[in-house]
Amino acid sequence: MEQLDPDRLSAAQLAAMRRSLTSGRGALTRRSLLRASGIGALTLGGLSALTSCGIPPARREDGAAAASADHSEQEKVLNFSNWTEYMDTSEDEKSRPTLEEFGKRTGVEVKYTEDINDNVEFFGKIRPQLAAGQDTGRDLIVVTDWLAARIIRLGWAQKLDPSRLPHAYANLSPQFRSPDWDPGRSYSYPWTGISTVIAYNSKATEGRKVDSVTQLLDDPSLKGRVGFLTEMRDSVGMTLLDQGKDPANFTTADFDGAIGRLQKGVDTKQIRRFTGNDYTADLDKGDLAACLAWAGDVIQLQAGNPDIKYAVPAAGYITSSDNLLVPAQARHKANAEKLIDYYYELPVAARLAAFISYVCPVDGVKDELAKIDPALAENTLIVPDKAMTAKSHAFRSLSSKEETAYEEKFTRLIGA
Repeated sequence: MEQLDPDRLSAAQLAAMRRSLTSGRGALTRRSLLRASGIGALTLGGLSALTSCGIPPARREDGAAAASADHSEQEKVLNFSNWTEYMDTSEDEKSRPTLEEFGKRTGVEVKYTEDINDNVEFFGKIRPQLAAGQDTGRDLIVVTDWLAARIIRLGWAQKLDPSRLPHAYANLSPQFRSPDWDPGRSYSYPWTGISTVIAYNSKATEGRKVDSVTQLLDDPSLKGRVGFLTEMRDSVGMTLLDQGKDPANFTTADFDGAIGRLQKGVDTKQIRRFTGNDYTADLDKGDLAACLAWAGDVIQLQAGNPDIKYAVPAAGYITSSDNLLVPAQARHKANAEKLIDYYYELPVAARLAAFISYVCPVDGVKDELAKIDPALAENTLIVPDKAMTAKSHAFRSLSSKEETAYEEKFTRLIGA
């Protein structure tokens, strides 16, 4: 018999996640566009695991997982689950240099598995064990901030020991230090940041720069050639910023105002369509003149097309993150903390950033990255400067009630 779970996902939330998996950030953004191949799709089983697993959640009021025995001293092993193409590899793709170096230095054997294709499917895999207070078989996982917040809220993440994280504590970029879902980073550290900016094809715009949401929605020369994203937090968040609202502190009236602004763009046919990662092909060809885009995609598109440009609106941009968590009942917490700290050492962080081309959350990495590739070190989509960091905004955490209501409104807007 299904147990009542006050944190279960609504139909609107599941619909939003399906969009993410089929064409959104979960579908491709962690894979280089130059190396990409197909990834797994969410199965009905994965979705059903989220809506009714038949096990009541092992919720704790303080949000902390019950202390579990750590076997790190006796068992020099670490089970690490990550997304595909989210770790540096050698040119022949037969080894992972930074992971091998960690093993040699610490004596810890890392069993690295690329078994996260999307947040929802992965949560469906591990949720039954977490809810039952069992070991998932994983000591370290990487999940996007909304899911990290959910896992922490349910009491299914272990609190980290700051004494084992000297580099992480010292080098974490101020931009990522205190998300509202994990103040002070007690349970998580970011693996990488994901920025939403404006991208445009300068050939399609006849050389005109596109640098604001207002321009996307009002410039008659762009009519019918504008794209927004099917990710609610990105499209609504960027619109809120353009309207002078703070995505980290907005009301339902503010949200409705942003939806209304976007609805006008739909009604006037200024907006061609709402897209996931499939905007990349249209932008590359010029069928979309300008759109909201994820920074990692922009870097890869620019490598093959000099007409692709980007702009950070004066009003600011949305940043989210993928985060390292130690699940409840993991057997090797200390080993996991060693690895988290290792990736916050500047030379190691630089090698990872050079490979995956996403926002590096490690402060002070620029000089080390310049030794690898000076152009990457100067790219503010990878290493934000002070001006860009100042424009970064996070979309606030939503209650289950808010998320259901907001996703329903957004789904109606985009016709999904």
